[in-house]
Amino acid sequence: MAKALIGYMHSDVRDPRLAQENARLRARVGELEALVRSLSAENDHLVSERAAALLGAQMEQEMQPA
Repeated sequence: MAKALIGYMHSDVRDPRLAQENARLRARVGELEALVRSLSAENDHLVSERAAALLGAQMEQEMQPA
């Protein structure tokens, strides 16, 4: 509840150092969220490449004469 009330206040009347630290932390969270999105996209790409490679290898085995 206190967090909701503090977040509701538009003017931060607390210590300016706390406001500065809050802004720094919010910026860092934004950077980390962007990194997570980037890594997730890279992971999806790598998974699809690996799946394609595995399917290609499986198709080659099936096409070889017995």
